[in-house]
Amino acid sequence: HVQLVESGGGLVRAGGSLRLSCTATGDTITTYTTAWFREAPGKEREFVSAIDVAKGKTNHTDSVNGRFIISSDNAKNTVFLQMNSLEPEDTAVYYCAQRRGSITDIVSLYWYWGQGTQVTVSS
Repeated sequence: HVQLVESGGGLVRAGGSLRLSCTATGDTITTYTTAWFREAPGKEREFVSAIDVAKGKTNHTDSVNGRFIISSDNAKNTVFLQMNSLEPEDTAVYYCAQRRGSITDIVSLYWYWGQGTQVTVSS
């Protein structure tokens, strides 16, 4: 059974950076597509970024293109989300999720979820 643990959230000023980590136990990250989603107060959970380590593919939502970078450290079984040039609109709880299969932005197609980590960007 896969378990995902996120870390790295916090409070940062606009223009700052944070790096989120998602560490998996129970299976290797190369077996799955790993994605980051976020949920802001009063809004639906939305896709942010994903990586298919086995295929070497990544994808980002348009609003974070050029600011966020997703990567992996296979030895640590961890996926990272480097977030740069943060904006107040990026404030949300960020969730890590995994599924077997190709990258998709559909929430319901992901099997495993972490507990989330809060990111707050002040103006």
